Amino acid sequence: MPDINIHKIIYTLRHKYLTFNNVVIAAAFLIAASWVWGSLEVMQRNYALQKEVDIKQRQLQLTKLQRDSLELQKKYYQTDEYKELAVRDTLGLVKPGEKLLILPDNTDQAKAADAPVQQTAAVQQAVPNLQQWLNFLFGGNSKSINSNDES
Repeated sequence: MPDINIHKIIYTLRHKYLTFNNVVIAAAFLIAASWVWGSLEVMQRNYALQKEVDIKQRQLQLTKLQRDSLELQKKYYQTDEYKELAVRDTLGLVKPGEKLLILPDNTDQAKAADAPVQQTAAVQQAVPNLQQWLNFLFGGNSKSINSNDES
């Protein structure tokens, strides 16, 4: 009996599923799938190569900017203005009629006067991240803007 069932299954598979049309469709599907797979591999390779090209172009632009900056710096070092400033700085020379004014360091009182301005700016920026999100999502900032506009 089990022998008959196996033969019956083989016969059904051969005559119902392994027809010429089904074989042609399966072959066409395999060809299409391999073509799609190959296309995806080529696209991925092209994407990676394009990223490399973009990186190289950015490096080239950066190198050109650095070169231009160094050329400008070289030209600046050759000017009379730079030479005069370098002599003044290193040798302490001055032009006739010029006077040098040396200021003392800031006192503690002057430093203390500058500190509150910086601290209040830091306190205003110290809004918690959750509060910022809630203001953004529920329009808390727009209420404060609208109230400032109306007054």
